Amino acid sequence: MDKQWHPDPEPIKTNDTAAIAAGTALWAIALVVLLIFRPAPENTWWIWTCVTGVGFGFFGIWFVRRPRRG
Repeated sequence: MDKQWHPDPEPIKTNDTAAIAAGTALWAIALVVLLIFRPAPENTWWIWTCVTGVGFGFFGIWFVRRPRRG
């Protein structure tokens, strides 16, 4: 049975910067909450997880907004 060829669908238009910014904002809110209500000493890694999330979020925003080459 031969499969009939169909053209590829058009890419979906998305706002990647807004999606990444929303995630970064959520990590930042979590960080502020954890800095106000300090976790137990064995759970201080939660703070560093939020710091990492914010850092990767800023990197992601930079990455999707950088000029395309080539």
